[in-house]
Amino acid sequence: MTNLKNLMSGNIRQYGMIGALIAIIILFQITTDGILLKPLNLTNLLTQNSYILILAIGMVMVIIARHIDLSVGSVAAFTGALGVVMMVKWDVPWPLAVVLVLITGAAIGAWHGAWVAYMGIPAFIVTLSSMLVFRGLTLTVLQGETVGNLPPGFEKLGNGFLPEIGPDTGLHNLTMILGILLCVFLVIMDFRKRASKQRYNFAVSPMSVFIVKQVAIVAVIMWFSYLLAQYKGLPIVGLVLFALIGIYSFVMNRTVFGRHIYAVGGNYPAASMSGVRTKRVDMLVMANMGMLAALAGLVFAARLTAANPKAGTNFELDAIAASFIGGAAVTGGVGTVIGAIVGGFVMGVLNNGMSLMGVSVDWQMTIKGLVLLFAVAFDVWNKRRAAVSAPVTTVAVDDGASQGMPDQDQVDELLPAE
Repeated sequence: MTNLKNLMSGNIRQYGMIGALIAIIILFQITTDGILLKPLNLTNLLTQNSYILILAIGMVMVIIARHIDLSVGSVAAFTGALGVVMMVKWDVPWPLAVVLVLITGAAIGAWHGAWVAYMGIPAFIVTLSSMLVFRGLTLTVLQGETVGNLPPGFEKLGNGFLPEIGPDTGLHNLTMILGILLCVFLVIMDFRKRASKQRYNFAVSPMSVFIVKQVAIVAVIMWFSYLLAQYKGLPIVGLVLFALIGIYSFVMNRTVFGRHIYAVGGNYPAASMSGVRTKRVDMLVMANMGMLAALAGLVFAARLTAANPKAGTNFELDAIAASFIGGAAVTGGVGTVIGAIVGGFVMGVLNNGMSLMGVSVDWQMTIKGLVLLFAVAFDVWNKRRAAVSAPVTTVAVDDGASQGMPDQDQVDELLPAE
């Protein structure tokens, strides 16, 4: 019970956000007469928030590294417009255009990283400047007009679904198979993680609690898969999103680079003195954000089947809000990819649920702003609670004995007798 209590208190922010998401879903499921979780609306909820969730993955890494990126909306708009112009006006094959746009996004992010890491200019200023620059370049590339008539293969990135396979079961078979495979993978990984902690004598939850957790995870995934399989199955952008979640969760939790990001954000001077190449970490984090912004821009253009000069408006605010609501700390060093995704879904469900209820846009913005404020306030309160409950260690320095040095009586005993 002591171990369980410690685990719960140590993960109160993570469990709190998951509980808040479940409560919001239940609330809107009741108030919308069950419309929220209908297969069609659930599919729309996933596709409508896919680009924000992609941005949130990169943004939480930037915030963990104690930076911020205000340019992601404008960069997404510019790179999406550039990709559409390549495909429509320059006759570039769409797969090649996608690759070139992702490279362009990474280069833009590296440009930001160079100013931040090597010139010492705060990321807030650098990306604020770029927000204006790339908004203007978007208008230049599109010449102030909406450009459409995209290749059908590219449009599937935002509106397509996985193909149907196997016999007619009344469900989308491939979606159900992927759900089962995901359950097996997550359960195996959790068992391995638990075994690894036990080998090093780390605290783990009781086996009964661990089993209940696995059953709950499997039930949620299969229920989610079943709902999607009742309509057209998993959207292609959903598969891309889940792949990104898996890749970046592995990077942040199981690689040296991920640990370096946490180290740089948690204590920059200590990380630097420990041999971490801090400037390189900052550079790569910003470059990665630029690449993911480009991907989000492509997904948004594919969903709208056109590039619009006003695309990407307020994307940066939604991505930042998702990261903070999901548990990222304002001061850096704290946050997870899964937490950012949970925060993104909290914002997405709020938007969708309030729209279904007919809540006006002005009240929707007000409520989302309050949710963000309370999430950050909860983070501050949680840190203060942890600081107060932490044991205080005092070191006396008034005599040699307190420093581990022998006192005068011990020295006398060591001296030879006269």
